[in-house]
Amino acid sequence: MEGIGLRSCGEEILNLGFSLRGGNGVRFPVLRRAMVIKMRDRGKNRKPLQRGRMLSIEAIQAVQALKRANPLLPPPTPSPTSSSPMLDRVIDSKFRRLLKFDMVAVLRELLRQSECSLALKVFEEIRKEYWYKPQVRLYSDMITVMAEDTSLIEEVKYLYYEMKSEKGLMADVEGFNTLLTTLLNHKLFDLVMDCYAFMQSIGYEPDRSSFRILVLGLESNGEMGLSAIVRQDAHEYYGDSLEFVEEDEEVSSGTRGVLI
Repeated sequence: MEGIGLRSCGEEILNLGFSLRGGNGVRFPVLRRAMVIKMRDRGKNRKPLQRGRMLSIEAIQAVQALKRANPLLPPPTPSPTSSSPMLDRVIDSKFRRLLKFDMVAVLRELLRQSECSLALKVFEEIRKEYWYKPQVRLYSDMITVMAEDTSLIEEVKYLYYEMKSEKGLMADVEGFNTLLTTLLNHKLFDLVMDCYAFMQSIGYEPDRSSFRILVLGLESNGEMGLSAIVRQDAHEYYGDSLEFVEEDEEVSSGTRGVLI
């Protein structure tokens, strides 16, 4: 040990349990202390699984079985919740046996894969569960996916009106704002105005973001008459000033000028 006086630190070395060598390689026996090395369980460092987001083996198998059982061609008289006998058997044998979090995970995975018809069927099964609590956010997520396909407008309307019929609907203004944005992006203006009225009817008053989304969304699509209705309501909530809307309009016009 270079640079360290062994004599001066003999006691410390003895405590550590080393042995010392003398001249000519002579080893001085030293009482050794048993050294125990403890290794930390790496599993303790892992973050807990986020149930409902990560797929279990059972959920993966259910998704695969549902996709295999789903007919490629729609039935002669399709409806949002129609299915084949084979699909019904898979739902009974695979899906209904899953835990709550796995059921939700399967639904979200089907939505991620844009398996819309299967997602609707699975959602109807979830609604039958005793633990099911209707949420605007979940409906908004489903409608956002369905609206991407123009052939699924009927499914979008079906989901929207099912949401309105739910008892004990769990909602918040942010969830409604997301839904309003989706409906505006796909030019479903009748549903936009109906949703705007519905959120107020169940006690969720629009905030500044709500009015900003509605005014700018409607006016950008040329729906000036509908926008005027919303602007009038905004005046009642916030007085004569609509600066929060005008600021966004200035930013939008400025951005367009730069792009041109």
